[in-house]
Amino acid sequence: MNTGPAISVAVTFVWLGMVLAISFLEAPLKFRAPNVTVQIGLGIGRLVFRALNTVEVAFALVILAIVVAGPVPLRVTIAFCVAFAMLAVQLIAVRPRLTRRSDQVLAGSEGPRSRGHLAYVGLETVKAVALLVAGILLLTA
Repeated sequence: MNTGPAISVAVTFVWLGMVLAISFLEAPLKFRAPNVTVQIGLGIGRLVFRALNTVEVAFALVILAIVVAGPVPLRVTIAFCVAFAMLAVQLIAVRPRLTRRSDQVLAGSEGPRSRGHLAYVGLETVKAVALLVAGILLLTA
């Protein structure tokens, strides 16, 4: 019995659910809660996104192992590659900039708003769509 497809479907939709819940629900809502200052919100956000990104890397490795073990349809592999690429850009290029900016804010600096968050949200949107597409394609394969 080949459990690879079932595992990849489960991991894909759990990963998608985590991205949607944290990035598009928790992150913007925490700043609307009573008595949550920018410093507290940033501190919470850093912890939550560090944990999310750690789980995302683990999920990506599980899916990558299944794809490499194959066979996986090319269109599914492409969708996963898009999701992996978005995660890599977030971790390598965007998150370090956001961390430096949040360090400045936590230290009391009040410079201009960061555009890094917009880049992160854009990448997160593409990643979520890629995961949705990959999941649907896996279900129909």
